[in-house]
Amino acid sequence: MRKTKNMDGVRKTFDKWAQNGRAELMEVEHGKNVLKFLKTISFEKPFTFLDVGCGNGWVVRKIAKEKNCKKAIGIDKSKKMIIQSQKKMESKKEQFFHTDIESMKYKGKFNYIFSMESLYYADSIEIALEKIYQLLKPGGKFFCGTDFYTDNKATSRWAGIMKIQMHLHSKKEWKKFFKNAGFRVETKHIKDLQNKKKWKREHGTLFITGTKPAK
Repeated sequence: MRKTKNMDGVRKTFDKWAQNGRAELMEVEHGKNVLKFLKTISFEKPFTFLDVGCGNGWVVRKIAKEKNCKKAIGIDKSKKMIIQSQKKMESKKEQFFHTDIESMKYKGKFNYIFSMESLYYADSIEIALEKIYQLLKPGGKFFCGTDFYTDNKATSRWAGIMKIQMHLHSKKEWKKFFKNAGFRVETKHIKDLQNKKKWKREHGTLFITGTKPAK
């Protein structure tokens, strides 16, 4: 896996989170909105699935339980997150690899690719999206979830708190990235109306769905 100064900072941060319980906290923090979103997806046909920035693997484990799932793969820049994921495996359908999306070497293609709160850590969102597009089958979909976007003022200060590179963009800019990569684009806000945090009730998680045109 290639390394840059930014990636090294991200890796160190997430290695630390893998050890201090933050991985499980992220599962709790993001779980409600992610599960709401996943319920809107039809998994009626056999499919393969990739989670980019899988953390402790909780989304992969969830998806692997779908009866039509043939394979669910998770990748993460943090080796310690991948070790956690492998320890928590529940099915032979699951696989986890220590890599970033730009460096990932994989011969097959996926029906669905998913990313929650991870794509904005990439050195280049454009390059990451280009690789994701290549890894999708024609007609395949990429689901990208983020709480960190300029329209959501409460979260835009996260980069300063984290002290690592995080690319902050508006909803409009995210849509443009996807269109430039060749995707047909849709967006959806998933809100948690019972949450104590105002931004989770009013803005919620922005999900950008990119569909690769069928040939």
